[in-house]
Amino acid sequence: MRRRTGLTHAAVAAALLIGSWTAAGTLPASAQEAPASTAADASAPASPALLDAMRRDLGLTRAEAEDRLAAERRATALAPTARKTAGSAYGGAWFDARSGRLTVAVTPDAGATTVRTLRESGAAVRTVEHTEQQLDTAKSRLDRLDAPAGVASWAVDPAANTVVVNVVEDARTDNDVRAFVRKARAAGPVTVRTVADAPSTFAAGTVGGDPYYTGNVRCSIGFSVHGGFVTAGHCGGVGQQVRGWEGSYIGNFQGSSFPGNDYAWVNVGSGWWTVPVVLGWGTVPDQLVRGSAEAPVGASICRSGSTTRWHCGRVLAKNETVNYAQGAVHQMTKTSVCAEGGDSGGSFISGDQAQGVTSGGWGNCSSGGETWFQPVNEILNRYGLTLHTA
Repeated sequence: MRRRTGLTHAAVAAALLIGSWTAAGTLPASAQEAPASTAADASAPASPALLDAMRRDLGLTRAEAEDRLAAERRATALAPTARKTAGSAYGGAWFDARSGRLTVAVTPDAGATTVRTLRESGAAVRTVEHTEQQLDTAKSRLDRLDAPAGVASWAVDPAANTVVVNVVEDARTDNDVRAFVRKARAAGPVTVRTVADAPSTFAAGTVGGDPYYTGNVRCSIGFSVHGGFVTAGHCGGVGQQVRGWEGSYIGNFQGSSFPGNDYAWVNVGSGWWTVPVVLGWGTVPDQLVRGSAEAPVGASICRSGSTTRWHCGRVLAKNETVNYAQGAVHQMTKTSVCAEGGDSGGSFISGDQAQGVTSGGWGNCSSGGETWFQPVNEILNRYGLTLHTA
């Protein structure tokens, strides 16, 4: 972490490195004395840093960014009710940025009353051929296949009402890739798309900046939980020691899973503690984390990491299987946000709601790319952790 003028070593440590969202413990006096202008207004839809990133990366004005966050909050709140209303006819849902509404897909089996109820709740309704259950079943069949390196990932696309298999462009004529695609098509409704490059994780060798270190690997903190923080599993194994930006001991990996999953958690002690904010790269505190309500496909989302700081984009897919060189990772969320080495483990947030920790992707923040994250609620449930919130 860069030294911040006017902050004590303890206050900097409290914010826990690398621009990730940390959360809730009791702030010591040194941290409470941060200027009022640096704190996020409890009534604001997002911090100035997050709004600036949305303006830069999504081409929005400040007012448009605030309106979009408000619309996404409504869609996020509506999504669980819409799923229940649609019942067995449910085909998935996503946020439509143009209309500012949640779109709910239903099969022809949905009755007129169901469709009317959905529309009265504020959702748009689209009729599709396949239910979400049918698509998830097809996707689970693909998860049991052995994917070659030229297959980047696969996931259900609710808007297209199909399972999308992403193939690396240069590998689309590879015999093993063709064989996988044939098997995939036999598993159910499948569409093949090409991507520019194969995915890889975003860990990095030891370099200067705002890191946490495990051996010669630098990664980024995700979100604070009671007793520690969550991050990416590929950043370290159980028992590995974690050190902070200035080399002091933070804690150890208490749980870690990769591949298959890409999540971990680290205990915090030895003078380090957690606060319910995200560093704004120059202001401490900045963005408060108030919960972990899951944003729908199509919603805006922003990421913070120790290498590239703030970047924003959209949620592209959920429950995607990503085929890294080390093995497949399941139940990932794909975004249009860029990332680079060292950003692994960092925070994905939508408005003030924690979404997940950075895993990997392709591309960079100069030419663009896509990035996946492991959903934070899955990590919390797996390890019985509680997210710190403001």
